Amino acid sequence: MATKTNPFTFLQQVRAEVSKVVWPSRREAAITTVMVFVMAIAASLFFTLADFLLSWGVQFLLGVGR
Repeated sequence: MATKTNPFTFLQQVRAEVSKVVWPSRREAAITTVMVFVMAIAASLFFTLADFLLSWGVQFLLGVGR
């Protein structure tokens, strides 16, 4: 069973670990956010086009939707 740590020691350990984190600059965070949106839009366009082409191909092969 794990040993219990008192709350004061726990908070000291948490503070020590958080101080090791390298936080991104405002510019890095903004660029990353924009890139996430760009990639999400690109992925949605790709899958929309793929869905359209596959549905067109299936309809063509089955002769449905004449």
